[in-house]
Amino acid sequence: MVLTMNEVPVQSMPENTTIEFPRFGSFTFSQTDIFEFDWGLPGFPALHRWVALTLDTQPNFVWLQSLDDLNVAIPTADPYALFEDYAPRIPAYAVASLAIADPADFATLCVVIVSANAEEMSMNLFAPILLNLKSRRGRQVPLDGSSYSVRTPMPRKSGAGESVAPQGG
Repeated sequence: MVLTMNEVPVQSMPENTTIEFPRFGSFTFSQTDIFEFDWGLPGFPALHRWVALTLDTQPNFVWLQSLDDLNVAIPTADPYALFEDYAPRIPAYAVASLAIADPADFATLCVVIVSANAEEMSMNLFAPILLNLKSRRGRQVPLDGSSYSVRTPMPRKSGAGESVAPQGG
């Protein structure tokens, strides 16, 4: 399933595209599902086009799947769903660069780091990814001067056989 949000036209692709992703299999998405990251992402400066995927088997995670390199997918999650006290102060340059006029116009995701065998999971609360839902632009924004960590341990649900770690499709 593709994470659906507001629609803004993106050029040079057919209205609906089906791609076989190495990690997730076949997905169909529309050009309006694509987020443009003008500055790339740290570690991936040349990757600018991404789609946000949610998997039925992992509803608490959103995978940012690169369209520029199909082998790259980044697990993320909504930090507010896991950390009730998360209150980042978004720098003015980020608000301006993404043209965020209304809080309802953007979403916040944070990268999830999973250790081998999913024994430990942490979230990068220091550098949230902001998505403008109207313009379909995104940017990862370091919160300089904040006390947030790039590896904040994630709370884990306890339940018989319940896996909360992203499995990679």
